Amino acid sequence: MKDFLFLLLVVTEASSRSHSSWCDLGCDCRGDLRFTICSRALIPQLPARVPPNTELLDLSDNHISVIPERSLSKNRKIRVLLLQNNNISVVEDGGFSQLEFLQKLDLSWNQISTLTEGFSIGLAFLRELQLAHNRLTSLDSRSFLHLDGLQRLNLTSNSIHTIQIRSFSSMSSLRQLHLEGNQLTSLRSGIFSMLRSLEVLNLGGNQISETEPGVFKPLVSMTLLNLANNHMSTVQFKTFLSIHTYSTHILLEDNPWNCDCDLQRVFRKLRSIQRLFLDDYYNLTCKEPAVLEDYRLMDVDTELCLAETVTVLIITATVVITVLAAMLMGERKRKKKKRGSTGRSRGSCRMSRTTETQLLNHVAILFYFFNSLFSSKERRLK
Repeated sequence: MKDFLFLLLVVTEASSRSHSSWCDLGCDCRGDLRFTICSRALIPQLPARVPPNTELLDLSDNHISVIPERSLSKNRKIRVLLLQNNNISVVEDGGFSQLEFLQKLDLSWNQISTLTEGFSIGLAFLRELQLAHNRLTSLDSRSFLHLDGLQRLNLTSNSIHTIQIRSFSSMSSLRQLHLEGNQLTSLRSGIFSMLRSLEVLNLGGNQISETEPGVFKPLVSMTLLNLANNHMSTVQFKTFLSIHTYSTHILLEDNPWNCDCDLQRVFRKLRSIQRLFLDDYYNLTCKEPAVLEDYRLMDVDTELCLAETVTVLIITATVVITVLAAMLMGERKRKKKKRGSTGRSRGSCRMSRTTETQLLNHVAILFYFFNSLFSSKERRLK
């Protein structure tokens, strides 16, 4: 028994030495060489020796700054490559072209500022790409040209302010797109074209103040749209009406809403659409007008429209009074110019004057009523 245990120990130690000989200093090879862990090894570049059977390579938390062309060409079996929290600023064209089976690539927390067409060469089977917390400023049609099979793209916390039309056009399989924490100010129709499989679109924490009505129309599978914490003061009904998904949840909290009657009408219509769910409607607050700042939209919407309706009625009544007064004065002048008036015509004139007086009294009462109603509603809003 002791001899057996001794033999087992020798074999294990020999195997361990054999495995370690495949790894650079600071790396740890595990799981029959399928997992190579080089995290926090303080290495400045990609390791020269990685077991050829490696499927997961963890190079996170190091000092790597450049991904050369045709990197890791001897490690075609890698499925997961973790490069987060390095100093990577340059990815040469074809840097990942040899990793034909790569499914997850994590480049978050680096210094990448541009994505060339060559960045995505060879990544047709990539399913998840993490690019959060980099220095990207714009996206165009070349940025993700070869990522046909990508399902999850994370671009959180970059400095993206421009997305050109068809930037994501090659990603027909994309299901999640995270763009929160960037510097987008507007959403133009066409930037999400071809994303027919997209389910989650996260645009929270940008500076979006304008959305074109058809921008979300291509997203026929979208179930979550996050527009919270932007600069939206109003929104067009057609913008969300164009979403034809069976069930879509929309987040709109922490925007500086201008709580006028038009906005109230838009939200009333949106809430009546059964396929759309405004999950945080009861938390929406007003920024303008100043008298309503920090009020919840749901608490002031009815008052807003009623006050506005009263205003319209007062204006209408004023116009009616003005027109009637002009007509009566014109009629009175015309009758005074008549010559040879008979007794009968004088009686008719007296009757006409009585009718005029009664009509003017009724209009004055109507004007007083509308003015009092409006003043009462205005005091309630204050």
